[in-house]
Amino acid sequence: MGAPAGMLATRDYVESYLPEDAPLHAARARAAELGCRPISPAGGATLRFVASLIAAKSVVELGTGTGVSGLWLLRGMREDGVLTSVDTESEHQRAARQTFTDAGVAAGRYRLISGAALDVLPRLTDGAYDLVFCDAAKTEYTDYLVEALRLLRPGGLVVFDNMLWHDRVADAAARDPDTVAIRDTGRQVRDNDDLVPVLLNVGDGLLAALYRP
Repeated sequence: MGAPAGMLATRDYVESYLPEDAPLHAARARAAELGCRPISPAGGATLRFVASLIAAKSVVELGTGTGVSGLWLLRGMREDGVLTSVDTESEHQRAARQTFTDAGVAAGRYRLISGAALDVLPRLTDGAYDLVFCDAAKTEYTDYLVEALRLLRPGGLVVFDNMLWHDRVADAAARDPDTVAIRDTGRQVRDNDDLVPVLLNVGDGLLAALYRP
């Protein structure tokens, strides 16, 4: 049974509230060609909002894709901010570089690292980042949380995408590995006394948490 028409209309209204521009549309077209599933427009706007709210200068992104979420983040960060984005697919990162170029983002404002997140994250500096955005392998989300808490400065944010996972997280009967890992991550964030979390019903679900040790 699908969502009522009114709920769908409301979701569409939220997603279209802040229209995306040509570079983001082009990035989404590249994502469709490469089989990526980027963050939704409302999710991207939320990333820009939180990055702006904390005046983020140093941000880590897990899952570059074609640069949709990265561009939203860069647009919310300080003008001298640097985005470090990690992805296993070099083809995706080439597409993301084109996205950033199309949007007029200076090359010095981002670094794209090709590799598995759990191989790259241990090489990054403790307490040096304002925001960590996680949108890579769902089964590794709990591991990303551990690494994010090491990387974040006090007052920084960790954000996870796909935290509703196509409405499966709320379905107790759904027990596939991705869904279970996402549920576990949600519980760990909720139960961590050093985190102030909020779960947002935008796109496929965003979980944001302020790190307050």
